[in-house]
Amino acid sequence: MSDAYDHDLIVIGAGTGGNGVARMTAAAGWNVASIDSLPYGGTCALRGCDPKKMLVAVTEGVDWAENLAGKGLKTQISIDWAEMMAFKRTFTDVMPGRIEAGLEKAGVTTLHGAARFTGPDTIELNGKTLRAEHFHIATGARPMTLDIPGEEHLITSTDFLELTERPERIVFVGGGFIAMEFAHIAKRTGAAEVTVLEMMDRPLGNFDPDLVAMLVEATEHLGVDLRTEAKVLKIEKHGGEFAITVERPGGTEIVICDTVVHATGRVPNIDGLNLEAAGVEYGPRGITVSIAMRSTNPAIFATGDCADSGPQLTPVSANEGRVAGKNLLAGKDAREVSYPPIPSVVFTLPMVATVGLSEAAARKKGLKFDTHFEKTDGWYSSLRVGAKWSGYKVLVEQETGKILGAHLIGPGAEEQINLFAMAIGAGQTANQIKAMIFAYPSYASDIGGMV
Repeated sequence: MSDAYDHDLIVIGAGTGGNGVARMTAAAGWNVASIDSLPYGGTCALRGCDPKKMLVAVTEGVDWAENLAGKGLKTQISIDWAEMMAFKRTFTDVMPGRIEAGLEKAGVTTLHGAARFTGPDTIELNGKTLRAEHFHIATGARPMTLDIPGEEHLITSTDFLELTERPERIVFVGGGFIAMEFAHIAKRTGAAEVTVLEMMDRPLGNFDPDLVAMLVEATEHLGVDLRTEAKVLKIEKHGGEFAITVERPGGTEIVICDTVVHATGRVPNIDGLNLEAAGVEYGPRGITVSIAMRSTNPAIFATGDCADSGPQLTPVSANEGRVAGKNLLAGKDAREVSYPPIPSVVFTLPMVATVGLSEAAARKKGLKFDTHFEKTDGWYSSLRVGAKWSGYKVLVEQETGKILGAHLIGPGAEEQINLFAMAIGAGQTANQIKAMIFAYPSYASDIGGMV
């Protein structure tokens, strides 16, 4: 490192997309600093997937009890919101210190504050200028701006995960992952009224429509008021409650609630970085990067949700970070990012999972395929746990027998989808999958019957 620089590398963002790069380069002897304006750990560990799934784990107890009622299980189950949140904090409270200490042990200097570029190789942090030969940006995403009157009354998914008391009447604006998952959590914890307002004609637009229809049925059976083609016009506060004006095909509706949650999607969290000063180009999907994860400033890399690269998923950011780290150490674009089949799961109950091509995407590509679609509530794996909504849709290419896409709903879907991802990535055929011998009875043993 030249004496002109304070660090060889400054990593902005201490989540999955940044920490791996910091550790990799520090292990190679680089002088590395990591910066975050929030506690170390990033969205997934502290404000997203991990704490959310801890809450889902608690609500699974309610789901199991209801599904197995009358089948020998005799119990009355309810959820204590405060105890559930305390359980979540047993993980989230310790992670920032653990992650920061781990980085420091690896030789990374940890800093706190909001970094802002002042030049192609300089940033300002807490009134001090820092200069580095290289930068890596992994600042993630933030809730998108809705530009509606009363938007300031919305709480975010982060706020929801920190609620000390469960509101009785909750509205989720949006019908994606966050809305559907949190609506299920809220209802199973005892909320009196839970409403989901989705602007499109169905929730979870990126998932298979037939399986989403099954999830919608399950969601409404749970007691969630799911309204589609519902455009929120404004949010008004009246005392301790909120009135949400919604435009629907049949006219204008008013929804009253105690809490209204922003669940319409997220955008790259790059607004405060002053990227123009660094010569870094960006667009609506984030920082413009090459397949080597390098930005338009050759000394600056970006990965994860803040970059215009792969899907906004935690494992994707880690994969991109490995490529960026290797290229930083090589001093050239020695590695290119490639994306294997990437599974995605909605952690509602029942869970919905997908990997590979949808029917529409496969048709658009001109592929010839067979669609294997069946509801499996009568299969043993569903019967033994009392699952009422389960099924699959698997696309098998006619000429080769290869799996083009898999779409699942029901118990075991979160793990079955990983097996399908491996099969697609390896180019396995339906016959090869059928020939495999899995432990029985298990959820994995069902996939041979799906192809």
